[in-house]
Amino acid sequence: MQQTTYPCLKGLNVLITGGATGIGADLVTAFAGQHCKVIFIDVQDDEGDALCNKLGSNTHYQHCDLNDVKQIKNSVAQIVDLHGPISVLINNAANDDRCSIESIDEDYWDWSQGINAKAQFFMAQAVWPSMRSLGKGSIINFSSIAWRLGNPELTAYATAKAGLLGLTQSLAREFGQHNIRVNALEPGAVMTHKQRKLWYPEEEDVQRMVARQMLNKVISGDDIAQVALFLASDDSSAITGQSWQVDAGFR
Repeated sequence: MQQTTYPCLKGLNVLITGGATGIGADLVTAFAGQHCKVIFIDVQDDEGDALCNKLGSNTHYQHCDLNDVKQIKNSVAQIVDLHGPISVLINNAANDDRCSIESIDEDYWDWSQGINAKAQFFMAQAVWPSMRSLGKGSIINFSSIAWRLGNPELTAYATAKAGLLGLTQSLAREFGQHNIRVNALEPGAVMTHKQRKLWYPEEEDVQRMVARQMLNKVISGDDIAQVALFLASDDSSAITGQSWQVDAGFR
């Protein structure tokens, strides 16, 4: 796919969570292609280092466990000290682990809400002073169409992803007075390496999902990244508090 160029993004500091693999790695690659300074956090150190080596000196990896709020705050503070104010935050990190209703206990529930919802709030809270100092910013929260579908074994995940739309609305109102925009993305059936390995191992599994879409295409992480670029750019300067479904018309 030929990438649209956004001159307004050049040189901006972009912080991406869960950027070492999957959609996150596609986001890192896309923003690096816009000549941003991309800082991404993850717990997959080998994959993070390999991506930095591949993309060059304008990408920087930092280890951070997003289920630890203290680590979130410390990591963001270190990133701002090293690289300067953050202009764009992409709250991509998530885990769509499957778990039956009878198997969910309190620890699992708290873990799922932590990585899929709580971390997004505390990341936004941590970058807020940085964006406020710039007088503008863009935060992109990652929800999912999963919460709309009622699929089995995704109750905890879907609950968190539905809640992110409320979080996006609230933060858009809170941060709007400082010209900080907050929007959400709801990816559909993106066939990352992890998804293919765990949930769609056979080609017929992939095609079964494609058959539920209005568009006859396999959605890639780059399809999601292109919309994120638009929402980060000045081209979307009047858009906030919105949620964008990038799902090829999945029904």
